[in-house]
Amino acid sequence: MSHLITTCTDRIARLTLNRPDAYNALNEEMVQELEAYFSSLMYNEKAGVLIIDGGEAKGFCAGLDMNSYGPEIFGMKPVDAYNAQARMSRLMLAMRRIPQPVISCIHGAAAGIGFSMAMASDIRILAEGARFSAAYINIGLGGADMASSYFLPRLIGSGRANEFLLTGNWLSDTDAMDLGFASRLLKKEEMLPQALELATTMLSKNPLGIRMTKEAINANIEAGGLEACLQMEDRNQMLMAFAMHHPAR
Repeated sequence: MSHLITTCTDRIARLTLNRPDAYNALNEEMVQELEAYFSSLMYNEKAGVLIIDGGEAKGFCAGLDMNSYGPEIFGMKPVDAYNAQARMSRLMLAMRRIPQPVISCIHGAAAGIGFSMAMASDIRILAEGARFSAAYINIGLGGADMASSYFLPRLIGSGRANEFLLTGNWLSDTDAMDLGFASRLLKKEEMLPQALELATTMLSKNPLGIRMTKEAINANIEAGGLEACLQMEDRNQMLMAFAMHHPAR
């Protein structure tokens, strides 16, 4: 049985995490399926926007499945455990590398790698009662895992990010909104319609423009200064202008 439900209609791709009995926690098979799915989107022009949700589970994603995959990893040879760790963490990189903007609809708990998947998304829509935890530190690991130490300070500032990473305490839905972590806080049944509305708006724009905007945002998070940022934006705008006025070339 697949641990993911995937569809694509009118260029809107949908990815629903589908391990409801395990709170959508990731096991090895689910990691492999996510890896393959994100890879399939890399050069897929039929998908313009991706919406991720937690389906019928009680929460978005409880992180690593500590009843099965966690103990299995801890029992591996060091090189195999490192490979397993790297494969999971590179899912966050894959989400940033795919050209489609990613909208996550998050209900209930998003902990550990579930929190990181939310952070790796471009837009976060929350259901009332959503909450987040960098739970890695709560199971004896470091609090900085699965790109959390990269994303969270950039999303909410290092002062509050440090607190959540060092304590594993829960970030509430209202705090997430107050700190600028998410775009919307809605009733659960309102999340998907809002995501579809945002996706439809994006799809009404120039597809290359949307792709290059995501690329510029990613690149300029790391820009060395204003000049580097402007150079990226200037390049993109001139490429777009040339493409629009010389479509045959």
